[in-house]
Amino acid sequence: MFPLIETIKIVNGKPQNLSYHQHRFEASYYKLYNKLTNIRLNEVIKVPEKHRKGIVKLRFLYNQTDCFCQFENYRSKHIETLRLVYCDQIEYSLKWVNRKPIENLLLQKKSADDILIVKNDLITDTSFTNIAFWDGKNWITPQYPLLHGTARARLIHHKHIVPAPVYVSDLPLFKSFKLFNAMLDFERQPNISVANILI
Repeated sequence: MFPLIETIKIVNGKPQNLSYHQHRFEASYYKLYNKLTNIRLNEVIKVPEKHRKGIVKLRFLYNQTDCFCQFENYRSKHIETLRLVYCDQIEYSLKWVNRKPIENLLLQKKSADDILIVKNDLITDTSFTNIAFWDGKNWITPQYPLLHGTARARLIHHKHIVPAPVYVSDLPLFKSFKLFNAMLDFERQPNISVANILI
């Protein structure tokens, strides 16, 4: 059984942003198992010939002693609307394979394409992405996401987005938002009006 996962984008056979995945993998491994790992992603990831063209999704599954690489063709989801859902108890600081708590919240999305999860009145993440809001000057990403994504870490590091607390009451202050994760490049994602966030 593999409890944890890293989702890594492969472009024409090359893993993307591997240093950020390595950092989160090591931190997650230590948090769960209270020990360091000697696994290096660049050494264990071997992309099969049939997956060396185009965009491929790698699911790197692991436990304390073993890891497994699962490759699949990638097709992005089309998201235009989000529905606010509230859950103060949800916890997803590690990237678990078991996403049951999030799947349960998805049952509340109704006519929306996805959910935007609120914890203790603070905006966190959608069901599968981090989010950033445009205030007219800067892209602001919630300071307290459910999951500290690797794309989020890279964008903060390069000062493309700025972390700050985002309360539900702050939403009218923003003009638009973008969704992003390891598979969805921030720069290529559309700006979506905050009016598309449904109460």
